[in-house]
Amino acid sequence: MSDVIKIFHGPQHPGVTGNMSMELDLDGETIRRAVTHVGYLHRGFEKLVERRTLIQAFTIVCRICVPEPDPNEENLARGIEELAGLEISERAQFIRVLVLELARLQAHLLWLAGQGGSIGHEVVPQWAIGERDYILDLFEELTGGRVYHMYIYPGGVRRDLPDGFLDRVAAVLDQLEQRLPEYDRIFFENAGVKKRLQGVGVVAAEEAVANGYSGPVIRGSGVARDVRRDAPYLVYDQLEFDIPTQSAGDAYARALVRRAEMNQSIRILRQVIDRMPPGTIQCKLPRHHKFTLPRAETYVQTESARGAFGYYLAGDGTEYLRRLQVRGPSIVHAFTLLEQLLVGAQLADVALIMNSLGICPPEIER
Repeated sequence: MSDVIKIFHGPQHPGVTGNMSMELDLDGETIRRAVTHVGYLHRGFEKLVERRTLIQAFTIVCRICVPEPDPNEENLARGIEELAGLEISERAQFIRVLVLELARLQAHLLWLAGQGGSIGHEVVPQWAIGERDYILDLFEELTGGRVYHMYIYPGGVRRDLPDGFLDRVAAVLDQLEQRLPEYDRIFFENAGVKKRLQGVGVVAAEEAVANGYSGPVIRGSGVARDVRRDAPYLVYDQLEFDIPTQSAGDAYARALVRRAEMNQSIRILRQVIDRMPPGTIQCKLPRHHKFTLPRAETYVQTESARGAFGYYLAGDGTEYLRRLQVRGPSIVHAFTLLEQLLVGAQLADVALIMNSLGICPPEIER
């Protein structure tokens, strides 16, 4: 029997999804034990929010998942609105959907670049990052920031759409639709990619349901769960879209789910562009130092590219939240699931299994 060697995969490693580390016990190239380590990143977001006024707090939560901050902004804003009894305009709701679906698209492109790099595919990361930059250009024009937007705001959104903005969104979608068949040809239908991903990191549907997995992980195991359809928010119940699923439950199935979700996001965005209503973008808010919440609590959810994001908010009659509790998909995906899937896997598969789960470490260190 060979000796077991302990190594650390990350935090400074191109094959991890953020500032985290996997402690691995290796028997040759086979992993016998895997332990997730976090604590390398900024953390304590929940307490930072609780120590700031309601208006100040929304600048904090976008850091909870850097690659896709907008679902966090939407959760906090909608939770505050529910507690305060605020009703936002239909135009503001449509604009929020526009932002959330653009965020989903760029997050899937970032995933595609990371998974391509994990497999050793040199072309896909360059194409996908370049394609993503066109979406970040739109965010910069709309919000002033490419990554952190701080745009979805209690009562609506922070500013209206610039003149001609929807036309520029449509142009980016046209360009992406032309490119997607090329990604199919060189990546998703590539025999080498299939050989690396098929049969790797298999998750059974029963396990996914029992452990609360979400997003492409649960849908890749054949369970069609999506907060946008199951518990509609904003104007998602007025839009037509499908929930893509695959039955194999492996890393390749999760890749196909993300690829199909790109089509659905484009489909949603085109409906938003065609149906964007006129009107105001912000309801009237109380004065900054008079904006208080009742002694009440609520729980809101948003479907991110990685899965369901849930926010528990409790007010106590002041301009501060008494309690904020964040439940992101990375909690269970990085601990319950990743540590289990890596046992028996090969060292070369660590990065691609991790990427297939869509783990975002700041969610864990919230």
